[in-house]
Amino acid sequence: MAGSESEQEKMVEGRVPAAGTMRELVLEIARALVDDSDAVVVEAIAQPEGTLLRLRVAPGDVGKVIGKQGRTARSLRTILTAASMKLQHRYSLDIVEEDAAGRPSSREPAPSSVQ
Repeated sequence: MAGSESEQEKMVEGRVPAAGTMRELVLEIARALVDDSDAVVVEAIAQPEGTLLRLRVAPGDVGKVIGKQGRTARSLRTILTAASMKLQHRYSLDIVEEDAAGRPSSREPAPSSVQ
């Protein structure tokens, strides 16, 4: 019966299981990568197919969380995928930057060509 109590603790007030933990994980990793750690914000958005974690950093730090050819962003997503398997809940990461006018725009790494 302890298993059902654990499930109830994870589903407090209808929240997504462990979304806060995953949000904190991405937050801490991103803070370790950037210069302006106070500007790092991670928002968890529940969606029908899983949870979207939206990462915002200072404009000058966007390149640090994306990395060369998107390798750092891909690594963050790999960690989320591995944790998703254990938690049996899908998480995805969206890196958001603001343009010169302050409007948010999503930033994805360029798709790699596999031959």
